[in-house]
Amino acid sequence: MPRFAANLSFMFGEWSFLDRFDAAADAGFEAVEYLFPYEFAPDEIAARLAKNGLDQALFNLPPGDFAGGERGLAALPDRFHDLKASVAQALAYAKATGAKRLHLMAGIAEPRDQAAASSYRRAVAFAAEQLGKEGIDLLIEPINRRDIPGYFLNDYPMALQLIDELRLPNLKLQFDVYHRQILHGDVTVAFHTLQPLIGHVQIASVPSRHEPDGEELNYPFLFDEIDRLAYAGYVGCEYRPRGGTLAGLGWFRPFARR
Repeated sequence: MPRFAANLSFMFGEWSFLDRFDAAADAGFEAVEYLFPYEFAPDEIAARLAKNGLDQALFNLPPGDFAGGERGLAALPDRFHDLKASVAQALAYAKATGAKRLHLMAGIAEPRDQAAASSYRRAVAFAAEQLGKEGIDLLIEPINRRDIPGYFLNDYPMALQLIDELRLPNLKLQFDVYHRQILHGDVTVAFHTLQPLIGHVQIASVPSRHEPDGEELNYPFLFDEIDRLAYAGYVGCEYRPRGGTLAGLGWFRPFARR
């Protein structure tokens, strides 16, 4: 049976951020993820995880000025110093929370720009090597440009080529079903083919990015495939509830922690 992590940046918005840990546990989740924890001290996050018996499935390294439109630093040639500082900051949170997977956002840049491509390769290699010293996987994720216009890593072949070239054992693919369907389709075959490289899975309906209970994708079938392939990681619920979070959890109740 798949194991699900509530994404607290998307779900349980009816609660303040720290109270979302309690709400997710009460709803039956055994793990959480979110975009960024950096507005709160590492020990505050750790305390909420411990209080509720939750695993920390994933979070992102600092993205730069998110409010100002930055969506990562890795592909920005003049921001490597900031990138190095962001790795150190993320590691402090990973150590406090027990997180074993972190996602590095690429940033807004043109993939054909050689300076951006070189910067991205350098940043991914540096971050993976630093995280690897602590037994932590680095994840990279192709994201569609409808959701993030101008995003650098918007193509699976590009991500797979970099993973193959760098050959770092802790560099993994973040397989977001929502983004995969929009970018390339062929979700099930891709999951079968890429499973050895996949470090984390995320879900949402397509095209609305709501609960995984309808629209283009047959999620009950995909959940069965996750079981058949013995994927052992968490499945992150990175979706925006149509209404109240709890009202939309009908799809999840068969999987809830008792």
